[in-house]
Formats: sequence, structure tokens, C-alpha cells
Amino acid sequence: MASQGGKVEGDGIFSSQKIADSACCTKSETSFQIRSPMSRPAYGTDGRVIQLLANHFNVKFTRHDAVFYNYSITIKSNDKIDETIATSKSLGRKILDKLYQTYSSELNGKEFVYDGAKSLFTVGPLPQNNFEFTVVLDNSSSRSASGNPGKGSPIEGDQKRLKHSYLTRTYNVEMKFATMIPLETIAHALKGINSEHTHDALRVLDIILRQQHAKRGCLLIKQSFFDGNHANFVDLGGGVTGCRGIHTSFRTTGAGLSLNIDVSTTLIMSPGPVLNFLLANQNVQNPLQIDWVKAKRMLKNIRIKTEHNKKEFKITGISELPCNQQSFNMKVRNNDGESQMVEITVYDYFRESHNIELTWSAYAPCLDVGKPTQPNYLPVELCHLIPLQCYTKALSSQQRASLVEKSRQKPQERISVVTNILKKNQYDEDPILRACGFYIDKQLTKLDGRVLHAPKLKIGNEEELVPQNGRWNFNRKRLLRPVKIGQKDQYWAIVNFSARCDLSYLSRELLSCARNKGIHMERPYTIIEEDRQWLKLSPVVRVERMFEKMMPHIPEKPKFLLCVLPEKKNSEIYGPWKKKNLVEMGIVTQCISPTKINDQYLTNVLLKINTKLGGINSLLAIEYPSIPLINKDVMMIFGMDVSHGSRHSDLPSVAAVVGSRQWPLVSRYRASVTTQSSKLEMIDSLFKLGADGKDEGMIRELLIDFYNSTNGMKPTQIVIFRDGVGESQFNQVLNVELTQFLKAFEHLGEPTPPKFTLIVAQKNHHTKLFLANGSENVPPGTVVDTMVVHPRNYDFYMCPQAGMIGMSRPVHYNVLLDEIGFSPDDLQKFVHSLSYVYQRSTSAVSMVAPVCYAHLAASQMSQFIKLDAAEEPSSEASAGERMTFPQLPRLHENVRHTMFFC
Repeated sequence: MASQGGKVEGDGIFSSQKIADSACCTKSETSFQIRSPMSRPAYGTDGRVIQLLANHFNVKFTRHDAVFYNYSITIKSNDKIDETIATSKSLGRKILDKLYQTYSSELNGKEFVYDGAKSLFTVGPLPQNNFEFTVVLDNSSSRSASGNPGKGSPIEGDQKRLKHSYLTRTYNVEMKFATMIPLETIAHALKGINSEHTHDALRVLDIILRQQHAKRGCLLIKQSFFDGNHANFVDLGGGVTGCRGIHTSFRTTGAGLSLNIDVSTTLIMSPGPVLNFLLANQNVQNPLQIDWVKAKRMLKNIRIKTEHNKKEFKITGISELPCNQQSFNMKVRNNDGESQMVEITVYDYFRESHNIELTWSAYAPCLDVGKPTQPNYLPVELCHLIPLQCYTKALSSQQRASLVEKSRQKPQERISVVTNILKKNQYDEDPILRACGFYIDKQLTKLDGRVLHAPKLKIGNEEELVPQNGRWNFNRKRLLRPVKIGQKDQYWAIVNFSARCDLSYLSRELLSCARNKGIHMERPYTIIEEDRQWLKLSPVVRVERMFEKMMPHIPEKPKFLLCVLPEKKNSEIYGPWKKKNLVEMGIVTQCISPTKINDQYLTNVLLKINTKLGGINSLLAIEYPSIPLINKDVMMIFGMDVSHGSRHSDLPSVAAVVGSRQWPLVSRYRASVTTQSSKLEMIDSLFKLGADGKDEGMIRELLIDFYNSTNGMKPTQIVIFRDGVGESQFNQVLNVELTQFLKAFEHLGEPTPPKFTLIVAQKNHHTKLFLANGSENVPPGTVVDTMVVHPRNYDFYMCPQAGMIGMSRPVHYNVLLDEIGFSPDDLQKFVHSLSYVYQRSTSAVSMVAPVCYAHLAASQMSQFIKLDAAEEPSSEASAGERMTFPQLPRLHENVRHTMFFC
């Protein structure tokens, strides 16, 4: 299989004449087997055994014969005013609560749990399969935000709401039997027996706890719950508050059914006067400085409560004129008792009708809480934000740092919090859980973990080092393969975008540090300062001006540019600068924003520069000089991730795949990045036939690079690490994404595909590990594959990193397929080792390096999409028309093969 060959760019790398007709072989219908996640072959044994605790609480239930009956719910309103909110979850719960109060006898007094949408569950059947109920709700129990405002008139709106407050609203509720969900399916799952209703049964148990918190008025976000207790609030600045809550979920594990309880944090808009929020959000001092265009975008669909009548509304817009000029027609009665229409301003209305003298808001726009054809205006100074409303915009770097710092908890504090949550809420006292004989243990799960030895690393001067506590350093040490920067015609330069930085000092210290690390770095050919008059220009223009100023001062295009930015995070220059260099110019670049220049900072910068320019900082000792990692078979490693925009953004998602190169190394990677439909998690361009029948997919590009960088060798083993998918998507990864890999090989004319090992890496889970006899974090290298893992599937938790502050979070690895046939110990040591090859760091990272690199590549290239979206007006697709999304520009050939993302 290790055939030799020169470097090639096109078809013909994996077989000879067959490639010319390769399009034909993929046009035929090829069948691929349907796969499901593999079962656990055995348990690992390597490593030092330690005693641990996990935030799982053992759950026992005695009535295995109990059956949940699922009924579909349809709610219709008889009142046109309430048509839009009859399906809202908060109102739906109120209607179902009223239904039970009114018709409990018709239901034989049987308790039910409602998911807030269209499903209701009971233990055992109701007296009949279908019901129709009429529920009468008094107006005080439903939000008045949907009241008819009445053609812009606050007084008409008030009169109508006053009238409705003494009326009732009627809803028709249809209840139809849907299916049965036996509780014994959970018992079967605990024995490793697959059942179609296991996930449904666990979902019902989760809904039971969710309903408990809904009745307490909590904000519900999936299985996390947040109450309005101000003790759980942390101010992040900018009108944003971090709200600490709890997460609960029932899990089937090797130790039985468990309840996983953890702390969760979400972002909410700081409650209080709308004015206070706007001032903080826009960082201004008084109302006259508020940008009302920005305010309109920020406040859209936000709920408020008014001071003068204590009613709730949803903001739909902002008036064009200030309160003292914004007028509306109001119906009044004259002295003869006849009604007539008069025009009045919002300011005059509140002064005359409510005896309220508006102050600053008389000169500010009004909040519109009505409909497009029937606006309803309210002065901003009378409006308060209702608590527990999600904040969905991106955080600034300062807000992110504040959130991390203020959300941090030590292990013992987390243990105390989760155990108190269980004691306080008494979940097993719920009548439905009690009817099924549930009992929840009040102690954390005890289990054994194992600590794997850190792999030896190879650095410069043939020196080997063993990381201590997951960390190492390059003090008085040299990089393994340092590059040469600035020799002959390979110039480099420094550009400064108005950062307050002593560039001469920076240059001297950088050269000195580079020399100590073995990097031969000449002085920069030139240092270019941005002209101050460019500061008010757009970021794209500022970048262009910088190049126009630099190029005459350097003989030819530089090989490397060091860019000094004024802001460390979210600099508006970053995206345009990266795009200009990586796409148009083909120049490797490193952006910095130094606040403190010392040896540690400069070493970290040089690690990135050396890697981007083709050097190697360190290798696993078993990679060096040419020994394959596991055996003599040629192995290629892939890391895959998808980056999405913010929750309410329509920007396309960015998919990134990195593939290893220069086998037998596992420390060098190339990236392939593309766009796909917004929020689509499955990568759909791994294999992609073009109009000419050629494969234009991401995998082919990386396979060709692997072939070229390994002197014509082809992989016989492939290990794929996939990030960002949940358990419900495992089958799609196996049968959609893996199939694209197979098609890519088939299209290259390979009669026999390589053996695959496919592993999903999950970081967004809620299992935490604690030392049973210590207050610090678990040691680096901790692995767990018993007790809290899946009862059947092949998974394990690993924590390679040293948790210096806060809580260490293990990564949950799910092995979906292992055709290579690793033993559990070999696979866990392999995964552990890949946490030590991240070239940007001198410490083990929590996630395997290929996934980290895929995340970096997707994140960096997504800057190009944001930049294009800002430059070009968005176009909306008409009904029935497929939405198109912009494609990423192709990287310049000079940087395409580099680790530009590092």
C-alpha cells in the first residue's frame, strides 16, 4: 500500500488509469450499510487508580410495569385577541392547570405532566382516549401584552384592557391518545438492551422535573432552570446579567439510572428601568446620547411592564417622533355627549389623563407595543424590563472574561451546591414519580478513575522532557524544528494599527527570545505605523492603506507580517487583515495585542509563528524520528467541527475539517473550510460532485495533501474526531458523514477503503468529576470508563488538563465505530497523547488537538463571512425559493498548506 510517487495536484493519486473515469464509478448506485453505535468491547485498566465522586445521584424505581400514556394536546382560543398566544408555553401551562382544577373528576383525579407544547403524560390510562374540554380563564391570569391597543391611542388601549379585566377568555382543549411508553424500557436499557422507547421514557422523566420548575416561575432553557433570585445574578456590564441556575437530566449509566445535577449559567437582560438598560448597553451617560436605531434592534420583542397601570407588553418598535410630537387620534365626548376625534400628543395624553408629567422622555421616541396597523405608544421612562429575559447578542471580550471569572466555582463549592439542589427540591416527592416508586439517593456517585502517565515529548537538541502536572516550558530550551525568519529574500515586517506599543522594544525582545528558542530571526525589514487620520475610515480601507504604505518600503512581498492590534479581542481590523493576507496576498501573519511584554508572552507568540511558518515546537517522543504512533500501518487523523453564528443570526455556518500530514507525525495538519446552511450541524460537503463529475469535497483535498506530504503513501487507517454533535445525531454522523468519506475514496478509484475509527468528542455536557478525598481538581490524565458511562455504548470521560482555577471539565468521548480494533487502553492512551500535540500551548489541552485546530480554522474563516455580510446588503429569498449563502474565498496557494489557523 505504501506506493511511492511525486507531488500531484489533480486526479490520479490513488490509482492509475481508473481515475480518468472515476466519475463513472460514483454515478452508479453504491449501497452502504446502515450503521449504529458500537457496544463497549472491554474496560481500560492502565493507570494509577484513584477514588472519585461524580455529580450523578443513583435513582431506583420499583414499578417496572408502570406505563406512561402520551396524549396529544391542541389548544384553540375562542377570542381573536388571544389567537397568537394560545400556543405560548406559559399560557398553555396556565390553561392546563385550570383544566385540572375544573375537570379533575372527569380525569379520575389522575395527575399529569405537560411539556408546555403538545404532549401530556399520565401514569396509566385516562378514563377514555379522547377528550374535549372548555377552559375558562379570567383575564388576570393571562398576560395583557396581547390586549388590543387601538389605533395608537393609549387611552383606548387602557379602556379596552379595563373592560377585559372583568371578562374571561375561553379556550377549547382537545386531548387525544397518542402512544404508550413503558417504564420497563429503561430497565432494559440498563441491561444494555436497545429499545425504541428508552429515550421517550427518559424524556418524560425530564419533563416531570421541568414542570416542577415551571410552576415555580423559572426561566426554562431545555433542561436548565433559572429563578429570579438576585443572589444568583452577576452583573457583566453593558446591561447584561449572568444568571446562575441548575441543570437536571436523567441518564442511563453503568451504575443504573441516575439523576445528573449541575450548575448552569445563562445570560439575561438586566431587569429594571428600560432607560438604565439602554444607558449601560450603549455605554453612554445620559438619554440624549442614546442611539435609537441600535435601541430599536436591541429591544425588539422584549417584554416590559408599565409603572402607571402595571400591565405587561411586548415591544414591537419605536416611534419616529419624540413623545411631545408623536400624536394620535383619540375619541372623546364633547359637552353635548357626542363623541368626536381629536388629535393629541403622547406627552399631553399622559399629562391630562394620568396626571404624569414626563421629564426627559418627552424629547425621546416612544416604545411601540402595538401592531403595524394599530401602534400603541408608551414613554420609555414609564417602562421596566420584565425579569428573566434572555440576552442573545454576542458578548464583548470584557463581558466574557467577567462571566468566566464570576461563574467560577471550586470543586468543593460545586459539590455543596448540587447536593443542596437535590435536598431543596425533593424531586422524588413529585406525585407522578412517587406513583412509579422512584427514590433518588442523596449522595454523589462513588467511582474509581485512573490517571494515565503523561507522554514524553521531544524538543530541541535531542532533549526529552516529561510534562509535570500536564505542563512544561521552554525556559532555557530550544524548539524541536525552529524556522529561519528574514534570511536572504524572505523579508518580514511589523505593522501597527494605532496600538500604544513601543515597537522598537517589542522587536528587540522578540528577537532575543527567538534566539533563545533556536529561531534564527533577523531584524524586521521595516516597521510601519498607521497614519492617525485613517482611524475614522472603515476597517477594510485601513487595511488597504496599510499595504499601500508598506509595499514601497520593502523590496518584495514579505514572507511574514507581525500585526499589532489596538484591542486583544473583537478588533474590527482582525477580519479584514486576515482576509487580505491569507486570500489575496498569500502572506503568513500573526496578530498580537500585547499588554505586558515578557518572556512568557513572547514565547507563546513564537510558538504560533514557528508553527505557521512550517516549524515544529515539540513532538511526542514516539513520533520522533519516524516511528508510527500505534503500528506500521499508515494512519491519517481528521478533526471536524462546525461553527455557527449567534442564536438569532442568519449567517451561514462554517464547517472545518483538518487532516494530518507528513505521516508518521500526528502534530502537523492542514485545514479545509467551507460554508453551509445556517445552523446545519451535519457537514454536507465532505464529498461533493461538481457539474463536471469531479469531487470538489473537503476530504479529497486533504487526502491529496496527505499523499503529497508522505511521498505517495495512502492511509490504511483513518481516525476521525467529530466535535459538536449530540447523542441524537450519532446515527447521522455514522451514516451520513462517514458515508461521504467512503464515497470520496470510491471516487478516487480505491477498491478497498481504509479501516475507520470514528469518535465523537463532547465538551458541552454536565458530568463533573471530583476527588473523593481532596479539595482540588482531578489530576491531569484522569480517565473514567465505568459507573457514569453508557450501559451499552463505548464511551469514556477524560480530563488531560491541569485545572488550575475553577472546575476541570472532562471531555466525553463516544466511540461510534472502531474497525481498526484498538484495545480500550491503547485508544485511551492515543486520545490522551493527542492532547499534548497542540502546538500553540505548553500544557495539555482538554480536547484532542485535531478538534481544537478544526475549531480554530472554522472560527478564523467565519470572520470572512461576517466581513462580507457587513459589506454587502443581505438578500432574502422569496417564498419557495432556496436560500443561498456566500462561499468562502479560496486561500492563496502560498498559505493553503500551512497551519495558518494556529
